[in-house]
Amino acid sequence: MDKPLPRPATAVSTDRAGGTDRARNPWWDNTRFLSATLIVILHTVGSIMAREDVLHSFHIASWAFRVPAFVMLAGVFSNAGPLGPRSLRTLLQSIVLPALAFSLLYSLEKYWLGNEFVVYVVQLPWTLWFLMSLFFWRLLLPLVVQLRHPLLVTTVIALAVGYIEEFGLEFSASRTLVYLPLFYLGWRIGQGFLNSWFTSRWSLFVAVAGVLASCVVGWLWHRDIKGNWLSMRHPYSVGDPLSLEWAWIIRLLVLASAAALVLCLLRLVPRRRLPLITTLGAGGFTIYLLHPLVILPIREQGWISRVNTPAEIAGLVLCAILLTMVLGSPPVRHLVRPLTRPSTGWLFAPTTPGSQQPERTPAHVPPVPGPAPTS
Repeated sequence: MDKPLPRPATAVSTDRAGGTDRARNPWWDNTRFLSATLIVILHTVGSIMAREDVLHSFHIASWAFRVPAFVMLAGVFSNAGPLGPRSLRTLLQSIVLPALAFSLLYSLEKYWLGNEFVVYVVQLPWTLWFLMSLFFWRLLLPLVVQLRHPLLVTTVIALAVGYIEEFGLEFSASRTLVYLPLFYLGWRIGQGFLNSWFTSRWSLFVAVAGVLASCVVGWLWHRDIKGNWLSMRHPYSVGDPLSLEWAWIIRLLVLASAAALVLCLLRLVPRRRLPLITTLGAGGFTIYLLHPLVILPIREQGWISRVNTPAEIAGLVLCAILLTMVLGSPPVRHLVRPLTRPSTGWLFAPTTPGSQQPERTPAHVPPVPGPAPTS
């Protein structure tokens, strides 16, 4: 197995509030900022995207660099060791409690905007499906890595689930299984898989060609690519162009292209510390959680739908970028840390020395390396 790639000791969902943490590797934070920015832009312009060709083509061209990139980054920072008490507490603190807190905030904001108050339990609103899936991915990972052919098995499951009506949006079941191969691939990357791809010279030209190809496809055929092909959250339909029997081929192509394009993105993102970008990228989780709460009232008031000129569209995109930068800033991350990383001391009984056995990583899982130079 290749040498593991450097990564910070914290999970992908953990932000450092304030200051610079030298234990973080800037490569991952640079990637998170780029992916988070693309997500915020698309959620900002989402209500007018269907009528604007430039926005719709941008949506198709950049799709793999948004959610699939976040899924693979989540895998990079995940631990495949046994889920002991300490790991379960971390999952609760970093995923479950933030998901519940922001789901409640979303409900309250919708109520404030004049909608009926709804408590979301089995189907979390808007972007929070990712946290529910992340919770299940981390529960499944210790089992998945023990399979003889994990990537093959998870891919077959991702393709087969499209034929099962019961796997839908509830508990994010469909997207959890569909994105599981990408999550596992991200974990393998964190363990050193494809390390030569990230360091060789020839891969740089291939990565540039891959990103350019995505842009060309998005520009020329964005109206021909269906949104449900990319979201992969619903069962296959008899209306699929390859018929219901062969609908899995489209999903396979989407998953393969997503994995390939994320690898291209990672190859092109600088590994060195970038002014401002690296610091803001450390707040990727905060950006992801907060931006819907800012965009929702603006969208519901109809301000975004009034945008219709090229200058106004450019201004809206610029506002989305500025929003990303503000939400990822250390002061904002510090301010909302009680929500993104809530204390669990009130929930769990204090541990005493010797009350817990140390959690050990299986022999076949390489240990997490220490921080590498940021050059």
